[in-house]
Amino acid sequence: MAGKVWHPHKAKRFAREAQLGVPYYVVLDVARNLAPYEDAQLYSVYRFTARRPFTDTPCDGAMDAVSLCQNYGPVYDHPPVGMRNVAGPGPQVAGPVDASAIHDLDATEIRHMEKRAKEASDLRREAAEKAAKRRWSRFS
Repeated sequence: MAGKVWHPHKAKRFAREAQLGVPYYVVLDVARNLAPYEDAQLYSVYRFTARRPFTDTPCDGAMDAVSLCQNYGPVYDHPPVGMRNVAGPGPQVAGPVDASAIHDLDATEIRHMEKRAKEASDLRREAAEKAAKRRWSRFS
């Protein structure tokens, strides 16, 4: 990847060299257990729009240049090649389902759905009973 890179231990140097209005890029790791169809790494774009009053550090809202580099570094001045922006559309993992096609469920899927429906209704009934027991009035 061509361009300049600032590592977390060079955060103050990044704060001195960062310019307002210029995009800077950081690579984010994606938790595969929470987003299994997502890419393993995405990049995010930060563009500094102001400066802190006392330190004169470039900032974008609550994130200043030093914090960005220390918490999310390394910081790049060019977007990573072959990586998708976190703000961009995600990958499509399945096509649209044809409404005229018949999709049969097997016995295990049906049992699983019936079990989930029964558990949900049991939880609703228990919650209603618990709420009914707690009802009281100052005048009763």
